[in-house]
Amino acid sequence: KERVAALAAAGVDAVILDSSQGDSTFQAAMLRHIKEHHPKLKVIAGNVVTGRQARALIEAGADGLRVGMGSGSICTTQEVCAVGRGQATAVYQVARLAREHGVPIIADGGVQNSGHITKALALGAGAVMCGSMFAGTWEAPGTFTVVDGVRVKAYRGMGSLEAMAKGSSTRYLGDAQKLQIAQGVAGTVKDKGSVRKLVPYLAQAVKQGFQDFGGKSVAHSRELLAAGDLRMETRSGAAQVEGGVHDMHSYEKKRW
Repeated sequence: KERVAALAAAGVDAVILDSSQGDSTFQAAMLRHIKEHHPKLKVIAGNVVTGRQARALIEAGADGLRVGMGSGSICTTQEVCAVGRGQATAVYQVARLAREHGVPIIADGGVQNSGHITKALALGAGAVMCGSMFAGTWEAPGTFTVVDGVRVKAYRGMGSLEAMAKGSSTRYLGDAQKLQIAQGVAGTVKDKGSVRKLVPYLAQAVKQGFQDFGGKSVAHSRELLAAGDLRMETRSGAAQVEGGVHDMHSYEKKRW
C-alpha cells in the first residue's frame, strides 16, 4: 500500500499487481484498496487463465488483465503445481469474458515468434509480453559472457530459486514459507542483436499475418472473431512438422 501511494504521488498512470495466481483474496483486497484511495489510478491485475478468475478481478475493480500461467519459457508452474492452461485457450476464453466488460487483456507467456504474436492479437489480446524474445538483445539487462563458444546473457524466471532469493517469492505466495518451491529456472539465452532490428521485423511479420487472414486491423480481427468469420483449429503433431522446414539436407534460417 505504501508503494502504491508513493507511485500515485509520483504521477504514474497505472500500476501492475503481479502474481502467478491473481485470483486471490490478497489481490482482490489490494484492488479495492487502490480504487478507494487512488480512484484515478489504472490497475492491471493478474495473472489469470479462466473467465471465472477474470470476472472476480474485474468485479474487484481491475482495469486490465494479464493472461498466462505456466506458459513462459522459463516457467515450470504447470509441471510443478499442475495448474495453468494452454496459452491460446487462456487468451481466447479470458478475452471473451473481458470484452463484455470493456477490459483489455495482455497475453503474457509462451510467445516464441511473430506467429505467436499474431495468434495472441487475433484471439483477443490487446498487447503481448515478449520476455524471452527480447532477452539476449543488446538492450536487455545483464552482460554478455561466452559459454562453449556462444555469446549469451543470463535469463531467469521470477519463480526460480535465484530470483526468489532476491525477493520474488511474494509473487508466488511463498514468502512466509521456510521451504521455497521453485516454479521456474535460470539459464542463458543467445545473443539476439539489437531490438532496433528485431522489433521492425516482428511488426512487419504480424502485419503480413493479419493481411493473410483478412484482418485490416486488430479491431477488425475482433469483429471477425465475434462474427465467427475468423476461426482457429488445432494442428496435429504431424501438421506442425509439415508446417515447418523439412526435407532439406541443409539450410540457413534467416529472419530478414
